[in-house]
Amino acid sequence: MTRMEPQPGIMDIALYVGGASQIAGVSDVVKLSSNENPFGPSPAAIAAVERSARNLHRYPSTDHASLRAALADVHGLDAARIICGVGSDEIIHFLCQAYAGPGDEVLYTQHGFAMYRISAMAAGATPVEVAERDRTVDVDAILAACTEHTRLVFIANPANPTGTFIQLGEVERLAEGLPEQCLLVLDGAYAEFEEGYDGGAALIEHRDNVAMTRTFSKLYGLGGLRVGWGYASRDIIDVLNRVRGPFNLSSTALEAAEAALGDHAYVEKCLAENAKMRSWLTEALRGLGIGVDDSHANFVLARFSDPAEADACEAHLKTQGLIVRKVAGYKLPEALRITVGDESACRRVVHAIGQFKAVAE
Repeated sequence: MTRMEPQPGIMDIALYVGGASQIAGVSDVVKLSSNENPFGPSPAAIAAVERSARNLHRYPSTDHASLRAALADVHGLDAARIICGVGSDEIIHFLCQAYAGPGDEVLYTQHGFAMYRISAMAAGATPVEVAERDRTVDVDAILAACTEHTRLVFIANPANPTGTFIQLGEVERLAEGLPEQCLLVLDGAYAEFEEGYDGGAALIEHRDNVAMTRTFSKLYGLGGLRVGWGYASRDIIDVLNRVRGPFNLSSTALEAAEAALGDHAYVEKCLAENAKMRSWLTEALRGLGIGVDDSHANFVLARFSDPAEADACEAHLKTQGLIVRKVAGYKLPEALRITVGDESACRRVVHAIGQFKAVAE
């Protein structure tokens, strides 16, 4: 009997590991490892989830028309050019599935999101890593790495786990310089945290070679429901809808996302609190002699003197009930990514790191 084998390359994919949520033997845990909204979802979203329970026996919408219309209204977009997915991860997977395969190359940057590589390999394409400059996307390096085989280029802006950001002029220069067979994908999971930034939507209006992905998991606090969306030309969205499952999002997820989107006062409150505590956390860590780039997201990247110090600090934080994210897997072994929590959490983590530094010195 022939042994069943997966497609070539599948077993070379390293499993994605999410941020930890628990510490053995510790009950008072503060999780700062997954860039979650410390205030949780909007009360309007919670109410929508409760209402949706009455109709769990009904299939959800297949075209997500109501949520797409709401997104179009809030962001000034064309609803027909929006696609919804199970987090932005699924949109990334659709793009690789639809536009890359054996013999094709998918580019991503040195510290880029793990799902770019994973989705490329799942499609049978070759992932190509491009160096960054000072933990920031390097447009010239990407353009130099493109070949006749390049089909997709993924960049996160703002970037994760670095928190750095490149201006729209640089993004446009990248789009302009790509080979004609190549699609630029702007991962905007943290776009809302950069004031005045549209995630690349305006660029998409006059360029067919750009797409963007967005999520409800960060600012909107709906990580547990997994809702994302994408925006691109009608032709691209038509292609992606042909590989999308008809019921990929539940009614509960759709209704909660639409309610969260409509609670503008809650969104503004969360943005204001994040900006305030991000600034405080950045300066407090710098005051302890820790390197921190200006962050444009809802986390900061704390850089220590070497990997050993970062590991020791992370271990100390665990003893204090604080979970942050080690990012050695993103080629930053000397760094820890710390979610911007509420004021109490931020002060607690700085105090604990201060204790660690005092003992270490």
